This record gives sequence, structure tokens and C-alpha cells, in this order.
Amino acid sequence: MMDFLRANQPVFDFFLLALGFAYSQQIVLRCGVFSLATAAFAALGAYACALMVIHAGVPTLVAIAAALAIGALAGWLVSVPLAHLRGVYQAIATLGLVEVIVSLALYAEPLTGGAVGLNSLPKLVGTPQLLVAVLAVGYLVHAISSSGLGRSFDALRQDEMVAASLGVSARRNHALAFVLSGAIGGLFGGLQSLYAYSVQPTQFGFAFMVSSLTAIILGGRRSLLGPAIGAAILTLLPELARPLAEYRPMVNGVILILVVVFLPQGAGDTLFAAIRHRRARLAAAAAIKV
Repeated sequence: MMDFLRANQPVFDFFLLALGFAYSQQIVLRCGVFSLATAAFAALGAYACALMVIHAGVPTLVAIAAALAIGALAGWLVSVPLAHLRGVYQAIATLGLVEVIVSLALYAEPLTGGAVGLNSLPKLVGTPQLLVAVLAVGYLVHAISSSGLGRSFDALRQDEMVAASLGVSARRNHALAFVLSGAIGGLFGGLQSLYAYSVQPTQFGFAFMVSSLTAIILGGRRSLLGPAIGAAILTLLPELARPLAEYRPMVNGVILILVVVFLPQGAGDTLFAAIRHRRARLAAAAAIKV
């Protein structure tokens, strides 16, 4: 059993990282913001954390906290120009932000190492640190979901005009969603940099954006466990499809299409909704019998 756990520990670690980035993506989507900026927040956190550790000798916890703060600040700065954009325009603007950050990392070679990136970083983060970070962020997401803030986010996602008539400020809540998303993205970007030995611009490109968004589409954007299910599918699918390695992109695409068509709320959220419906039906049947 211990040999099995040790052999699969890297897979579990990648799952934890994917889940952290999925939570960053979920926050803004739940608020009705079509943002792809998680990749930019992760890149800022990763480079900031790595540079502080290798060049300034900053302690690990301080560097990770700084990555979180930089991500949160970036989220707030992004929310200001995006305050008047909605829908696909938000997606395009945040996609442009990601391209700007990746380009800066690519061409600021004296600082970031350019296309080669920052390599031979010390491995200061392992499974315990990743697990603690995921549990803390999961608790934060659960607390938001159970509070008035979560209800405000849901109202804005469903109908912004109705939410405004109820006194819910779209600008304030969108800004808060961006700050939270940036903080979580920067945190896990910093953790990834001190886990994977290197930071490169290509790590935060289009594939990263698709992966973070796909985890939410597969799992669901409303429940706490939805992103966990989506991240687990994304992490385990390459391992299960090793015999189909040449066709892996096609397999991933087919699965994504099937989920979007037949489970538009995501596999996780659909499953949880079915469980709640069944419980309500059983409770109603029991009440009728009484």
C-alpha cells in the first residue's frame, strides 16, 4: 500500500495544484465574470515567489504570502478596467492580459530567464504544503458559498439587472471576485514554482487556460466538490489513457464535448442535484405516508 502511494504521489500533487487553480477560476465564474485571468495570476505568483527565493533569499512562507498578495493586487487592478465589460468581452480582455504577462516573462530575459525560464529552483513545497493550501482555500470557498457574499455572486451570475434592483453592487462584487481569484491563483502559482523545480512562460499559456476552465466545465461551478471532480478527471485521464497517448487530445476533446452536451451543469453539480432531488422526493413520499 505504501509503495502504491509513493508511486502515485506525484499524480496526487498535480491534482492538488490543478484543484487550486480550478478554485481560482470558479470564484469569478460563480460571480458571472467570464475571466481567463487565472493563468496571469499564477504566472505573476510563480515568478515573484521564485525570484524572491533564489535572488533575495526570502523565507519560503514569506515568498508564498507575497505571491498571494501580488495575485490579489493584480486581481484588483484588473477589475478596474474590466468594470464595464461583460461576457465575451471580459474573456477577450483577460486573454489579452495573459498574453501580456507571458510576453513580459518571455522577453524580460535578464530577470525571468526568457524562454528558458528559471531552473534549478529548490524544492521547498511538497504534498503536505499543497494539501494544507487546498484545504484552506476549500474552506474559504465553502464559507463564501454559505454566506451572503455567495448569494450575491449567484444573483449576479443569474441576472445582473435583478441583482442590482435588490441592492447588489456588480462593480464591488466583481472586484472582490477578481481579488479572491487573483489571491488563489498567485498562491498556487507560487507553490507550483517551489514544487516543480522550474518556472517557464509556456507553463501559463493557452493550454493552462483551457485546463483551468475545463476543470470547472467537467465538474461544475456551483458546488465545492465540482472543481475537485473536474481536476481529478483531468489528472487521471492521461494516466488511464496511456495506451491512447497518440490520440490523447482527441479523447480529451470528445469527453469535453459529451459533458457539455449531456451534462451542461458539469458532472459533479449534476450528480449532486440528482441526489438532492432524490432525497426531496423520498422525504415528500414519507410525509404523504404519515
